[in-house]
Amino acid sequence: MTITQMEYIVAVDKYGSFVTAADKCNVTQPTLSMQIQKLEDEFGVKLFDRNHHPVVTTLVGSEIIEQVRNVLFEVNKVKELIQTKNNGMKGRLNIAILPTLAPYILPKMLNEFMDKFPDVELQIFELTTENIVKLLKEEKLDFGILATPLHDKDLKETPIFYEQFVAYLGENHPLLAKKSILATDLNINELWTLNDEHCMHFQAINLCEGNVRNRDNKHLQYQTGTIQSLVKMVENNGGCTILPELCIEDFYEHQLENIRYFGAPEPVREVSLVHSRYFVKNKIATSFMQLVSKYIPEAMLAKNKARNILEIK
Repeated sequence: MTITQMEYIVAVDKYGSFVTAADKCNVTQPTLSMQIQKLEDEFGVKLFDRNHHPVVTTLVGSEIIEQVRNVLFEVNKVKELIQTKNNGMKGRLNIAILPTLAPYILPKMLNEFMDKFPDVELQIFELTTENIVKLLKEEKLDFGILATPLHDKDLKETPIFYEQFVAYLGENHPLLAKKSILATDLNINELWTLNDEHCMHFQAINLCEGNVRNRDNKHLQYQTGTIQSLVKMVENNGGCTILPELCIEDFYEHQLENIRYFGAPEPVREVSLVHSRYFVKNKIATSFMQLVSKYIPEAMLAKNKARNILEIK
């Protein structure tokens, strides 16, 4: 079995098509089919059921391809090591980040990253968790920065920091009389949230889980896609919203007066660098993560998780 044959069978397993796999491997379909047939003859087993459309990987084929993926992962690690030693960091890096994280992280560290790696072409997407996970599995992204845990065996997560949630209250809100609040203090019927394609929508609802049974949906009929809109809705219509702590760094003094922190255990979201099990660009990913950490308050970093926190999933 050659490395080329390994790449061919992995491609067919991934795309469910000999034609698409050949196109992705930059070979003709007859060439790819011939090499796979040769491999099947050598093994004495059928790797694919060609009578189905899309093509279905056989049970024994799935077991073999799982091992082949591990072999290719190690081969690609060696290639990456050699390329890095000879040429330094170069090439395209495709990453994605949640819209509720991007404005508060990327502007601070991107220039430093690009200065450090001038030969890296960086392409960044702001996407929801569902889309990031999908593209990671399709190997269209190198890694993502998103809220975890995802509980997905095909992905690896490295926590970077734990970001506390805070409440932003409308003018004259009765909870402003308190120095700190509890989740049970919030009235879920006056809670403004992001729309439900954002994981922060469910994090806000889960934080107020004890009050959900009393929900009458009056305010939850309006769901927006940006944190800025949540802030404006509270300022103009009253009520409250749940915000990630990093977003309030640029708040005006009068806005900060309407922020209330939660008492211990502090509700937080875990933010991690996530990639597939077969990701090999570990050095550049680590460098990116280190730069992100540089611009995160020390108390939030994952190494300080020992504080009294409550992870909101």
